[in-house]
Amino acid sequence: METGRETGNAISIEEVRKVFEKDRFATGNGIAIDEVGDGYAKCSLTIEEKHRNSMGAVMGGVSFTMADFAFAVAANWQKLGVVSLNCNIAYLGLAKGERLIAEAVRVREGHSTCYYRVDVQDELGNPVAAVTITGFRIT
Repeated sequence: METGRETGNAISIEEVRKVFEKDRFATGNGIAIDEVGDGYAKCSLTIEEKHRNSMGAVMGGVSFTMADFAFAVAANWQKLGVVSLNCNIAYLGLAKGERLIAEAVRVREGHSTCYYRVDVQDELGNPVAAVTITGFRIT
């Protein structure tokens, strides 16, 4: 997959992954970047035992980490410098599949702030979490 930067130069998804491999908490827990676009990112995770809580459900922190990472990729893959200012998460249901998918979509972008919606669901389409994130450009 080729993606375009603000400068118009095409870069590969592998180059985007290389930039974000230093996000060790997310990547070390198995979250992968699947797609990027203008104000958009899709990330996924294969659920493992380490992602589950004592009741056997996927830990809420997994959904939050996925949403935060998808936001970071969507907001920064073209140019680094956006950080989370505020995040709100609503847990909607349990994952019934074997994979989680987080899709971040930019809703609004201003001069120094931006607002994203991130939906987390399993590969069967079951909603797991809905997240909104306000970002702030520090550079």
